[in-house]
Amino acid sequence: MFAKLTERDAPEQAKPILAATRAEFGMIPNLEKTMANAPALLKAYTSTWAWFQQSHLTEVEQQIVYQTANFENECEYCVPWHTLLAQKAGMPATDVEALRQGQPLAEEKHEALRRFTQTLIRTKGKVAQADLQAFLDAGYQDVHALEVVLGIAIKTMSNYTNSRAATPLGPEVSAFRWQKPTIRMKSTP
Repeated sequence: MFAKLTERDAPEQAKPILAATRAEFGMIPNLEKTMANAPALLKAYTSTWAWFQQSHLTEVEQQIVYQTANFENECEYCVPWHTLLAQKAGMPATDVEALRQGQPLAEEKHEALRRFTQTLIRTKGKVAQADLQAFLDAGYQDVHALEVVLGIAIKTMSNYTNSRAATPLGPEVSAFRWQKPTIRMKSTP
């Protein structure tokens, strides 16, 4: 549906962003190639991604936020990518798989982060005080709650783009292909 653009054929505003993506990752993922059709979206996505990397959340915690949003938004493109990124961040394999299945995480603090992220998405930000308190009681602070909002915003951009564009997986993550478990069960005779 949407062209997969590169530095050669993208709009001028998108070309330097795609070049920077290639320099950072050694390639341009299909998501960024798709977002290049709307340079403002691509710029917002990549700059917001960079800001989230500077948050108070660890790299593993950032992947928990991302993968929880990917699961909730049923993003068949992003779950494989964040499976790879979670592994590279050093997340235990059992937790990587738990996130792919929408299951609890082994470490209590990380599970509180997953539940808080999930609740934020499911309630459209209208989290009950008890849910926020459980997140804080697990060792997080108010700033972390706001940073989770930032992570969800990033995933909203990518998850919704992929849903609309049916972005194809690249060979880099095809081994991690994914479909939400509840969907898989519904389609089984």
